[in-house]
Amino acid sequence: MKFSSQVLAACAALLEFTTAASTFSPARPPAIPLAVKSPYFNTLQYAGSDGGNGGYLYGQWPTFWAGAITAWAGMIKVDNATYSWMGDIPNTQTVTQTAFSYTSTRSIFTMNVDGKVEMDITFLSPLTPDDQKRQSLVFSYMDVAVESMDGAAHDVQLYTDISAEWVSGNRGSTAQWEYGTTSDGISYHRVWRQDQPEFSETNDQADWGYWYWATERTESLSFQSGADVDVRGAFMANGKLADSNDTNYRPINQNFPVFGFSIGLGSVTGSVSTLYTLGLTQENAIQFDGATGIVPLTSLWTSYFSSETDALSFVYNDYSTASTTATTLDNKISSEATAAAGQNYLTIVSLSARQAFGATQLVGNTTKEYLFLKEISSDGNVQTVDVIFPFYPILIYLQPSLAKLLLDPLFENQESGQYPNMYSMHDLGAHYPNATGHPDGLDEPQPLEECGNMLIMTLAYAQKSNDNAYLSQHYKILNQWTQYLVAEALIPANQISTDDFAGSLTNQTNLALKGIIGIGAMAQIANLTGNTADAENYTSIAQNYIDQWQTLGIAHDATPPHTTLAYGMNDTHGLLYNLYGDKLLNLGLVPQSVYDMQSAFYPTVNDEYGVPLDTRHNYTKSDWEMWTAAIAGVETRNMFIDDLAKWISATPTNQAFTDLYDAQTADWPIDAGHFSARPVVGGHFALLALTNPA
Repeated sequence: MKFSSQVLAACAALLEFTTAASTFSPARPPAIPLAVKSPYFNTLQYAGSDGGNGGYLYGQWPTFWAGAITAWAGMIKVDNATYSWMGDIPNTQTVTQTAFSYTSTRSIFTMNVDGKVEMDITFLSPLTPDDQKRQSLVFSYMDVAVESMDGAAHDVQLYTDISAEWVSGNRGSTAQWEYGTTSDGISYHRVWRQDQPEFSETNDQADWGYWYWATERTESLSFQSGADVDVRGAFMANGKLADSNDTNYRPINQNFPVFGFSIGLGSVTGSVSTLYTLGLTQENAIQFDGATGIVPLTSLWTSYFSSETDALSFVYNDYSTASTTATTLDNKISSEATAAAGQNYLTIVSLSARQAFGATQLVGNTTKEYLFLKEISSDGNVQTVDVIFPFYPILIYLQPSLAKLLLDPLFENQESGQYPNMYSMHDLGAHYPNATGHPDGLDEPQPLEECGNMLIMTLAYAQKSNDNAYLSQHYKILNQWTQYLVAEALIPANQISTDDFAGSLTNQTNLALKGIIGIGAMAQIANLTGNTADAENYTSIAQNYIDQWQTLGIAHDATPPHTTLAYGMNDTHGLLYNLYGDKLLNLGLVPQSVYDMQSAFYPTVNDEYGVPLDTRHNYTKSDWEMWTAAIAGVETRNMFIDDLAKWISATPTNQAFTDLYDAQTADWPIDAGHFSARPVVGGHFALLALTNPA
């Protein structure tokens, strides 16, 4: 069949209109963060082509990181015509999204409503690593600005709601709710699972806690709770809600309950903004097997606020400060990432910041605080040492004092004699939020990996915070772990490393390097704590081992020469990301010639979207790529960064930034699991962590 030139031109114009309907700056990510503040408050909009809608706020429902819908809806009436701007609301026309952009803390959508008004919808998930009071609050903001586009006045009403799907992953559980107003005029819907099994998850969503959906009480505000079709239908029909509260508490999936607000904006000519906040309050957050046995730990915010509604009022009224603080952080990351390695590096780190912190929660009290981390997506473990390790650079860069709050629970449990093995534990509990340890010693065995990780991370924290007392406090167990490394690091047994999905292997070159650097770290720890005999001993051992390692682990006769995946396997290679520890700690243990050799080698094995993790598979790991890039020569560094930035725009994956992907296709790997939303993307800050000298 042949088509006329006019038809072809029309088709091309239509295609251009379709693809140009929205711009994406700095890139169209695989998923767009909307409200990301903790493991349980972690909702995104799918954007990738594999099940996503290309990055538009309307036309599909927002989802929890694990994939379940957490419905969040938005509609607007302009001159009595109704449009939807968020969610997949049937029987409505949609606005036209014209732009999307993101920073480290914000996702911003711009909408054209039939040429009459323009909407700017800003989702802000504050990151305040320097302010634990604010960081402890599991709340985010949505700010909706509406402005006339054509200079004429337009009659406008704005609608939003959330559904009970936020309160539990068990959609058959009964939800309950109420409506209220704080003493300072903040109206809220409070929603929860009727029975509250503490420290329980269903499909990774929390089964306990209270959700607040709030906005300012004004004369034009109306509210309603009830079945989705009824509440949304009331707005479509009337432009306002019934000021009624459905008391038929029922299962989440039975006539899906939603909790709506409608606000009459009146005759709009200039810009009018409406602010909403959404958050989760849990009094108890974690079960922890610490020095005194298993105890519940409260959320840290409870130390600052006497009630949930006090916290809610603070958050809502704090928006100006939260926005200013977020802009300061956005600007810091933007300027420093761009100066370090250009726009592509900024694209990577700004997409990674909320995701990294979104796996953490501050708990305890102002006397004793902890930062707990969930191994999102892969295992769900608590305080996984080899997940904290790749996450670590973002803390070293932004706030090293938080690193101590991550390490403390691991030290406390093991130093209390509640872990029987002489090497470091893998994690503090098989599934978050139950940090109940492994008194049987049957955690996933990664002894060489975790001993090296703990030594490197402890020294890095002490160096950046000038806290040698911390080294003295934990010297005994650090020395114990070093003894394991002295016995096992140079010639590693058949073990798994942090890349356990790739399988176990004997004599892993990269794993051995981690152990040797761990011994070198202990030599520094000994020096800093006045243990001079230990320092001399470990310095000698580390130097002896690194000399032998260069013979055992390098294919010297290869063209070009490079380190191997395992000793003697000269036709293999892998990312030597553990070399980063030597640079981070400024040990000077590994000769510069090794850095230069690897930097020259990586371009010879580069694929379309990066360098494979090793020769066994086509997949790679973005965190380890950025660790490797941080210590490479400029051209090789830029190659890694450019490839990963290209992957962000090209990948068909539609979930939060995966750190594991096929380097040839940009898709999920066919021979490994799907990782998404994991905190290891904090490792993308590896280069910036090196710019924060001790």
